[in-house]
Amino acid sequence: MAGSVAASAFFPGPGSSPAALARISKNTTGELPENLSVRGIVAKPNQPPAAMQVKAQAQALPKVNGTKVNLKTTSPDKEDTVPYSSPKTFYNQLPDWSMLLAAVTTIFLAAEKQWTLLDWKPKRPDMLADTFGFGRIIQDGLVFRQNFLIRSYEIGADRTASIETLMNHLQETALNHVKTAGLLGDGFGATPEMSKRDLIWVVSKIQLLVERYPSWGDMVQVDTWVAAAGKNGMRRDWHVRDYNSGQTILRATSVWVMMNKNTRRLSKMPDEVRAEIGPYFNGRSAITEEQGEKLAKPGTKFDGAATTQFTRKGLTPKWSDLDVNQHVNNVKYIGWILESAPISILEKHELASMTLDYRKECGRDSVLQSLTTVSGECVDGNTESAIQCDHLLQLESGADIVKAHTEWRPKRAQGEGNMGFFPAESA
Repeated sequence: MAGSVAASAFFPGPGSSPAALARISKNTTGELPENLSVRGIVAKPNQPPAAMQVKAQAQALPKVNGTKVNLKTTSPDKEDTVPYSSPKTFYNQLPDWSMLLAAVTTIFLAAEKQWTLLDWKPKRPDMLADTFGFGRIIQDGLVFRQNFLIRSYEIGADRTASIETLMNHLQETALNHVKTAGLLGDGFGATPEMSKRDLIWVVSKIQLLVERYPSWGDMVQVDTWVAAAGKNGMRRDWHVRDYNSGQTILRATSVWVMMNKNTRRLSKMPDEVRAEIGPYFNGRSAITEEQGEKLAKPGTKFDGAATTQFTRKGLTPKWSDLDVNQHVNNVKYIGWILESAPISILEKHELASMTLDYRKECGRDSVLQSLTTVSGECVDGNTESAIQCDHLLQLESGADIVKAHTEWRPKRAQGEGNMGFFPAESA
């Protein structure tokens, strides 16, 4: 009997409870109180057999100082049940350190970010110039200025920005000018009064003079403004400078007219539209000396100069070449014009000036051909002199789309006014 009691104290059975273990330990060692178990939990009293319970109830009530005391008895079916809980140790009483560590880390990172923004100093001053590239209106609201950083994907084989990149900057500033001035309606640069009448802007003529080409990483500053061009047109000019040095990169002027986007025919400028854009007109011009002679059609014979004609056929616009007015973007025409230029000119010369005369819009189903007539000493193999080219972009059916005239100069060596240019031999 004593052996079984000792064994059950160390190896409790499946039905053993903490209270039972406490009773066994008390009976065998006598060290624990009657109402405390080995885990420090109040244990249930030891239940006597049913016969003993009946006999106990038949006994007389005890007296304390001559007074009967009614002892509260608990029936077996209503006795209090003590739930079993895991032992309280030092480890499981500690807080959840993972959540506390995550909170401290979040606070530390937020504070470090704020401190970095307050203490940040750019290595180059031009990094703070027009950080988000939105542009702003200056000079009493008559000029719009925006800065652009020349990206790596905007340069060509000679590590300088292409003419298409510069033309895209001109178009971007023109649209942002209209938007910033609050004149942007439901259209591609159209004013609210133009949108009511289904009118859109189309470019009629562009002339540009390039003094130097920016390189990768250069910051350029573009100023643009508008002026009247006759009764039904609007002139827009641009002046592009290097942000750091202030040197002129490009000057350009253009003439824009209105077209009905439904009938695709030119329209007169309504008085309501003139009243919208009139307060923003600026009288100064970016190009003071315009090209006097008319654009010559490719193939025209020049007096005393040899000419050679080059042709590129089968040019078709892609979906990405269309703008929101559902015709080919005017910058795309420049790429098509240069498709027929000989590679010897592109390798050893740079575009110095260009005049484009837009005759007809081009749709997505058009098939075009590009013709270039080269006049100058380049035809004779001399690459050190200036070259003039006449270009014609037309439909294969014969209708003219764009006529252009370009002038080319030999590429400058590095350090001659344009960082990034290479000698002609290494281009």
